[in-house]
Amino acid sequence: MRPNIVTEAGLPTRMNQWWESIPFLTSAVVVVCGVIYLVCLLVGYDSFVEVCFLPSAVVSRFQVYRIYTSILFHGSLLHVLFNMMALVPLGSELERIMGSVRLLYVVILLATSNAIFHVVIALLVAHNPVLTYDYLMNECAIGFSGVLFSMIVIETSLSGVHSRSVFGLFNVPAKWYAFFLLVVFQLLMQNVSLLGHLCGILSGFAYTYGLFNFLIPGTTFYSSIESSSLLSSCVRRPKFIVCTGGNPSGYIPTHASQNSTSGLLSGNIWRNLSSLMPQREVSTQSTQDSRFPGRGRTLGSSQAQTASDLHSDSNLQARLLEEDSSPNNPLDSSTLSNTHQLSEGRHSTDNVATATAGVPQHQSAVVSEEGIKKLVSMGFDRTQVEVALAAADDNLNVAVEILMSQQQVAENDRVWQRESPKGETALIPDTR
Repeated sequence: MRPNIVTEAGLPTRMNQWWESIPFLTSAVVVVCGVIYLVCLLVGYDSFVEVCFLPSAVVSRFQVYRIYTSILFHGSLLHVLFNMMALVPLGSELERIMGSVRLLYVVILLATSNAIFHVVIALLVAHNPVLTYDYLMNECAIGFSGVLFSMIVIETSLSGVHSRSVFGLFNVPAKWYAFFLLVVFQLLMQNVSLLGHLCGILSGFAYTYGLFNFLIPGTTFYSSIESSSLLSSCVRRPKFIVCTGGNPSGYIPTHASQNSTSGLLSGNIWRNLSSLMPQREVSTQSTQDSRFPGRGRTLGSSQAQTASDLHSDSNLQARLLEEDSSPNNPLDSSTLSNTHQLSEGRHSTDNVATATAGVPQHQSAVVSEEGIKKLVSMGFDRTQVEVALAAADDNLNVAVEILMSQQQVAENDRVWQRESPKGETALIPDTR
């Protein structure tokens, strides 16, 4: 039996594999926070009053830079270590879903909203007519944990689970998971900013309920940034995750409809706030799933797309016949191989379309109307939703994965058609 390379590798090899598995932005935040802490440790800088988030300084002297410097500095080795250990799984999962540029924008948005909530609550507590309390205005808060609590809320809403485990000791409802962590950290640790963590939770719920949708741009904004020359070296890195535009609205997750432009201005905002837990909505950069191998095509594609594909096939076959009949232009083996693979891909597409058309009516009747409405509200076509739910035995998670894989394939086809030279048909081998 061949030895297991992963389990028998040395510690440096395992650490390198673990580090390479962390996406670009998450690893960059870990490096920046770690380097800043080491520099402060080497130069003996331990007075963070100039860089921490101090509501009184932000209000009186308008030092807004504290909003962003405070999340990069940490007070102790355990502080930065625990925060970065929590960031790696949370940030990696969200970055694979959103993309590196989009997650950076979301982190900046969450840090800003956390600071706004922090200042507003501190002002209300300090200047209310009943009981004034000035401590919150002079509280100096540093660390990335406020953003981490926002990420916890967003990741929990994406997971779709009903309960979560608190350190493996007991399970709590998923909608209260972040609040339980808030209480546990407040009881177990000293010098923990209760208001800073609470504002992170509030920002996370505000994001998942769509209150920030009017501040979040569409996917063209992220694509333009990724295509700029300033980020060309970063985009080429294998750890960088490109925003593929799987979600046309550019934000995830949210209760609001994908066709709405503003969460605050939509008429459904109060209905969205009526439920206690954000519904799951996936807008991801799809990766290849072992359960759905190969290259598929979108079910129920338009007739114009099919006609264009058939026309391209006919032109390709005519060119191949002309080249084959010409003695001076022999057809090389690679072209024949690619043509055979492309033909097989077309046959598989026809088989998928035939299978789609041949779904029994009683299977569609079994699919719950509630599940169909949920997926349709996420922006999927109703026909595709019914077929995906029937294929997934009414399992919403599997159906979403099927639909997202189809969207990714459709996006790849559109990119391929835009990049193909005019008047020529590119030969793309099937990767089944």
